[in-house]
Amino acid sequence: MARFDRYVLSRFIMLFGFFALVLVSVYWLNRAVILFDRLIADGHSAAVVLEFTALSLPNVVKLVLPIAAFAGTVYVTNRLSAESELTVVQATGFSPWRLAHPALYFGLLVAVIMSVLTHFLVPQSLGQLRQREVELSRSISAKLVREGVFLHPASGVTFFIREITDDGELRDVLLDDRRTEDRTVTYTAQSAYLLRVEESVRLVMVNGLAQTLNKETNRLSTTQFDDVTYDITAMLSGRVGRVERLYSTSTWRLMFDKEAVAEETKSTLGEVGEELHMRFQQPLLGLVAAMIGFSSLMIGGYSRFGVGKQIVFAIFLLVVVKLVEGSIVTPIRSDETLWPLIYLPSLVGFGMVATLLHSASKPFRPARRRKDHDEVPA
Repeated sequence: MARFDRYVLSRFIMLFGFFALVLVSVYWLNRAVILFDRLIADGHSAAVVLEFTALSLPNVVKLVLPIAAFAGTVYVTNRLSAESELTVVQATGFSPWRLAHPALYFGLLVAVIMSVLTHFLVPQSLGQLRQREVELSRSISAKLVREGVFLHPASGVTFFIREITDDGELRDVLLDDRRTEDRTVTYTAQSAYLLRVEESVRLVMVNGLAQTLNKETNRLSTTQFDDVTYDITAMLSGRVGRVERLYSTSTWRLMFDKEAVAEETKSTLGEVGEELHMRFQQPLLGLVAAMIGFSSLMIGGYSRFGVGKQIVFAIFLLVVVKLVEGSIVTPIRSDETLWPLIYLPSLVGFGMVATLLHSASKPFRPARRRKDHDEVPA
């Protein structure tokens, strides 16, 4: 690698790291705030919030890396152009194609990093995150055992506990069940206990009253009881889905066990194919973003007014690539044989890069001056 290539590549990597750090911090902080509100509201500790934000980090990094690569390439190329470094190097005989080598090396480096993320780190972290979500959703204490708070563990259910003793007794319990359309049942009890029986969880209420309101006749009937057992398993597992999901399935299984994966995740073969090929397509977008950022700034030549127009044009091209990516999702999910369309955004991006570099490689031709019709006497 030439010394100039190493110099430009080092600057690309440095600015890429800076933009990636900033974008990941902003995106991750926003994600952490949402998780904090949701998990703390469910009664979980700050350690659980920290664990969840850490597990979501690889996916956040995967999302922001192409943007960071684009921003770093545009910034460095703009600085090189503003300081006339590119002009000097071009004067030595370097063509735009030759100048694109550092951007190509940099894009390939970003693609390798994204490949590691999409094929290994992200599926494992999201799988672990999903597993922890299932475990927490099955937690009795996080959902029901909170004193002095009206809780809604399931749609149409309200639960309240006035006090929880040290030995686990729940005192002054209210359970309002409105899940049945034609009637509402409200249980009040002096005390209650939570018991786990095999795979089910039951609430045993002692010394209470059950009030049943028939909505059709608008009649209220009451029943006093010494003890009654109420199965709350459905409440605790209402928000629990399947642990296995496409995004947490390994690439190996997506490639060689499509039918089984589709059945386990209740997905179509088109969705399985989309997830598989997107793991190869997304690293290519990192390369495309870097190359578009560089090649767009190579057109137009040096200007004292900067390259603002070229930067806007580069952003526009990147938006076009993302629009192409969004337009192919529906056809691929409906027909698995259309999986080659997944790579269309990258092909469009590489076509843009080749066109821009070819345009920048054309020799400069000054405008012909209009010849005077009248001859100037010697």
